[in-house]
Amino acid sequence: MRKRSYDRIYKSQECLSTLGEIHYRSLFGSYSLTIEDTIFAMVADGELYLRACEQSVQYCVKHTPTWLTFIKRGRPVILNYYQVDESLWRDRQQLVCLSKLSLEAARREKHIRSTQQRLKDLPNMSFHLETLLNEAGIMDVTTLRILGAKMCWLRLRQTKPRLTVKVLYALEGAIAGVHEAALPAERRRELAQWVNVLKPEPECR
Repeated sequence: MRKRSYDRIYKSQECLSTLGEIHYRSLFGSYSLTIEDTIFAMVADGELYLRACEQSVQYCVKHTPTWLTFIKRGRPVILNYYQVDESLWRDRQQLVCLSKLSLEAARREKHIRSTQQRLKDLPNMSFHLETLLNEAGIMDVTTLRILGAKMCWLRLRQTKPRLTVKVLYALEGAIAGVHEAALPAERRRELAQWVNVLKPEPECR
């Protein structure tokens, strides 16, 4: 099986050479194909899979491709890569075109990820607090700002009933872009009073 995969990698490098120099490395028991450190395809069990994108949807609708799948904790997980079948291998021009679309889409996504600010990059944020927010369904900076500090604090308190007002200050400061100690005194008093008037969480019996 490994020999089949290597043969497929070498064939892909030959057929898609006009896109750039293609490198490969082992990944999740398969092999990723990259151009300038951008993954645009995978080789698994001797088959080539291209990264799906909006521009390739018409091809996928017409051909109903096989999707790359691997088993995680006993359950199948479908990845965003579709198989290059024999008919597509025979159509070299379309194969190169679809591969180019996959590469361009992967580059766009990589650029977007590199420019997006993570929650932990905000003032007062830590990896731990970012994880807690993610578990509460707050996955990005935009959601944090839309919900506001109070709503985010309430959602955190659903699983962390002993959450302190200091975390609320941290959230407020993160949204404002300042250290929590730099929050105006009046705003800190307002937040503290809001926490004090909240009804305590009922105890589980």
